[in-house]
Amino acid sequence: MSTHPFQQVNVFSADPLLGNPLAVVLDADGIDDARMAAFARWTNLSETTFVLPPTDPRADYRVRIFTTLEELPFAGHPTLGSCHAWLAQGGVPQGGEIVQECGIGLVRIRRSDAGLAFLAPPLLRDGPLDAALRERVRAGLGLAVEAVVDARWVDNGTGWLALRLRDRATVLALQPDYTRLDGLKVGVFGPWQAEDGEAAQFESRAFIAGDGAPEDPATGSLNAGIARWLLEEGQVPDRYVISQGTVLGRAGRLQVERLGDALWIGGACVTCIAGTVTV
Repeated sequence: MSTHPFQQVNVFSADPLLGNPLAVVLDADGIDDARMAAFARWTNLSETTFVLPPTDPRADYRVRIFTTLEELPFAGHPTLGSCHAWLAQGGVPQGGEIVQECGIGLVRIRRSDAGLAFLAPPLLRDGPLDAALRERVRAGLGLAVEAVVDARWVDNGTGWLALRLRDRATVLALQPDYTRLDGLKVGVFGPWQAEDGEAAQFESRAFIAGDGAPEDPATGSLNAGIARWLLEEGQVPDRYVISQGTVLGRAGRLQVERLGDALWIGGACVTCIAGTVTV
């Protein structure tokens, strides 16, 4: 075993108790794959990351991302949380932006008054779900046929598919049957109505059947994929806000901004725990 700097970071909320927590092990050289996976299972958070020196000279650092089930090539809230922890530890980027190396390659991150934002990667898989899969997911979510407006792949490295529902109330009322969704990563989203207020324009939820935390409180990769879908179809403005985590007692807020051809997904990050961890 070895001792390393450690932070637990709250992502997508300025309130340390209302976002999505991330465990970050810094200076993680010397921890082998099996130990990383075991530590991620032990934290029982949606993701745990390990920050390492980059292998690409263009990157400022490298990150490995683990759920309780598997290692991911990319994920949104671990990208922002790991960057926040790296900066808090004294990391200095080579340029005006921070460049993260991870399984999908290099990811650009920028700082702003609202916090951090990552440049959303392109979709690796998109397009409509086939009829059998759409029906399986609809049944697993307990939705009426007419409640599903559309269903598409929004996979940017993490395997997400997403269902667009008619309104926020339908999204919040879902009670998934995880046995029917086993092996799938399912996102749902729906627009806020006038009675919901103006703090956000959409509500989303993210379900990962079999994971130690089967509903994710705030999911950058999913909402980046949804944003590409909606923007390509001209259904949203270049800037809008997604709310997530409401059913879990959280208040995640994800900022979507399109600047030219670039799509940025951002939000606030707060360090909740800082110290060392023995792995």
